[in-house]
Parts: sequence; structure tokens; C-alpha cells
Amino acid sequence: MKILLAIDGSEYSQAAVNQLAKMPFSPQTEVRIISVFDNSLLITSEGTPMGGWSRDLQQADAIARKAAMGKAKEAAKLLKEKNPLLLLTTTVQVGSPKHAILDEAEAFGANLIVVGSHGHSGFSRFLLGSVSQSVAMHAHCSVMIVRKQDE
Repeated sequence: MKILLAIDGSEYSQAAVNQLAKMPFSPQTEVRIISVFDNSLLITSEGTPMGGWSRDLQQADAIARKAAMGKAKEAAKLLKEKNPLLLLTTTVQVGSPKHAILDEAEAFGANLIVVGSHGHSGFSRFLLGSVSQSVAMHAHCSVMIVRKQDE
């Protein structure tokens, strides 16, 4: 079985990591952890950096990439502690989380995608969009959406 775990470092994606860590897996199970950061807010409609601040943008991009990789490695460490036989890999992607998750699931050959849910409803979901909802609607495989439990 191949599982794609999508994380963003939020408490909601941590709930997905924790849920996955509790599950039993066969020794052949592969888990790929994907962390996606969207740097599109720093790019103009012409596809060039705002204000020509390319060095600053490169630094911001490097910082975001390092943070995303750190989150992925933390998730991998927790999963490996709970399930030492899991085959784990991590990847960091730049772009729209919805598209990056779907593209990675396809390329990886995932049988299951696991994502956290931010719990938006109604109008806020309409305004903000929902990565988990979009992934569930368009994925080629099953999707497990994990809600954060109230404490």
C-alpha cells in the first residue's frame, strides 16, 4: 500500500499525522509525506517577482522550503517511532497545495491520501476554499480527511 500524507505544519495536519501513527500497517507500506508551500503571493501576474526584489524572494523561498522540509521530517520521525517498518520518504513542493497533492499522489501511485481538515464550514469554506475537499473530489484514489479532536 502507498499512502500520501499531506501536511502544512498546522494543528489540523498534526491531527492527520497522529491518526496515521496509530494505524497498523504491513511491512510493505510506503508513506510519502508531502509539504507544500505556495509562494504565488510574491509573484506578479507577469510571473516576475514583485518590485524586482529577487534576492529577498530567493531568501524567503529558501526559508519557506527549509521550514516545509522540517515539518515533513518531524512527521516522518513520529511515524517511524510508532511504525518502525514503514518505508518513509518526504518531499517539498512549491505551488497550489490542491494541485501539488493531487499531482504527487498520481506520480507516487498512492492508494490513499491522508489530509487534515481545518473545519471550515459554510461561507468561510466558500471564501477560503478547502484543500481537503478539493483533494477528495478530484483524487484518483481514496482520501482520508482527519478532523482535529476537541480537547
